[in-house]
Amino acid sequence: MNAPTADSRTRLLDAALQVIRARGYSATRVDDICAAAGLSKGSFFHHFESKEQLAVEAARHWSTVTDAFFAAAPYHRADDPLQRVLGYIDFRKSILMGRVPEFTCLVGTMVQETYDTNPAIREACDRSISGHASEVARDIALAREKYAPDAPWTAESLALHTQAVLQGAFILAKARGSASVAEDSVDHLKRYVELLFHPNHPKEH
Repeated sequence: MNAPTADSRTRLLDAALQVIRARGYSATRVDDICAAAGLSKGSFFHHFESKEQLAVEAARHWSTVTDAFFAAAPYHRADDPLQRVLGYIDFRKSILMGRVPEFTCLVGTMVQETYDTNPAIREACDRSISGHASEVARDIALAREKYAPDAPWTAESLALHTQAVLQGAFILAKARGSASVAEDSVDHLKRYVELLFHPNHPKEH
């Protein structure tokens, strides 16, 4: 029998992303992840000491995968920072496709279940969500400087608000079993962000 490889670790992490988003963290068993990955429990325990360790590593893997996905998104091509922010929101709406587990967030799913019972997983989820928000905040800060320099809010707070709306939209989509309610929430988010800025009156330099 061949020794487990680094590729088998990635297969287990990819399987975790799929299974946990579909079933939730608590209902997901090690056997479920192994079956989805097409690997044995021996391979699982070669790479991970426990389901908890897998969850922490899965949150990190989720960040790696999604960071690359968003970095390649077309909204980055806009010259104007506000258009990049609005383009980000449009992009988030455009990927609300397929079955609900296919577009919902792994770390949002896990933290809802574990925030009070498993600090390691909660912290891993926070790093993922906050790390993504910090990327969004860069363009928000530039847009704020250009269009709303006297605004009483920070770029960081608005970036986190975008994530709060998106995570809430995912919950509604799960409750309704449909992406349409999430799409409506994202539309409202875009309208709200537009109201915060004054694109016809950029700051004079």
